[in-house]
Amino acid sequence: MKQILLISGLSGAGKTSVTNTLEDLGYRCIDQFPSALIPNLIELIQNDSAYEYVAISVGIMDLEHYFALLDNIEFNSRLILLDCDFKVLLNRYKFSRRIHPLLVSNVADTLEEAISLEKEKLAKYIDRFEVIDTTNMSTKALAKRILEYISLDKKAKLTLSFESFGFKNGVAQDADMIFDVRFLPNPYYIDELRNLTGNDEAVYNYVMSDEKTKAYLKELVAYLDFVFKAYEGEEKRHLTIAIGCTGGQHRSASIVNYLYDYYCERFNCLKGHRDIKS
Repeated sequence: MKQILLISGLSGAGKTSVTNTLEDLGYRCIDQFPSALIPNLIELIQNDSAYEYVAISVGIMDLEHYFALLDNIEFNSRLILLDCDFKVLLNRYKFSRRIHPLLVSNVADTLEEAISLEKEKLAKYIDRFEVIDTTNMSTKALAKRILEYISLDKKAKLTLSFESFGFKNGVAQDADMIFDVRFLPNPYYIDELRNLTGNDEAVYNYVMSDEKTKAYLKELVAYLDFVFKAYEGEEKRHLTIAIGCTGGQHRSASIVNYLYDYYCERFNCLKGHRDIKS
């Protein structure tokens, strides 16, 4: 199920660190997204497979607006709330020399007042939601806590992104691993399949039924199983596996769809088709 994750709490308590962790897991992270545009975002999420997991960083003073707007959506919404000791927040702002959002918006006149106002607002949610206190928490410890909290995958910490692309439009730049499937039979040369993609059953079945494809996938899956198991013990939490064919429409898209279905029960998996226009 698609998911919207709200990140809120005290300014300076670690929302940026949380979004960095979520980006590593494949989330689309948006900072201070206007609540008035939430209906547009919901429509985008519903219609675009690239927005499977979305995280929105929200100021604690505006949180109620988001609750009202997300109350009746058909996909899962969750909340991460961050708290921190008053003196620690003072020191963080003095050390970083950043300006508190409530000072920028003229809601408060001093840093102490700004923190106090947000503390009062947060107190209204403490009994309703779990709150993560970052007072004595390192960035690494916070990342681990977020992984435990959202439980993207109880079986594995590794998140996998499978992406199809066409070499004629350039190699995928963000990939950790790239596999070339241009040697597989090309549905482009079948008249009734040319204008379809690997998201269509006819193309998918054509690619998957070929003996060369079956032999290739056996070797590819064995290799990926080895790599994924090796990475589970490392710090790296996100891997992007790019599959390329000539145009990114048929063969690579079919292989990506296969790999996503094959691994989604074991890992947190995301998929995208760069060169297929939705």
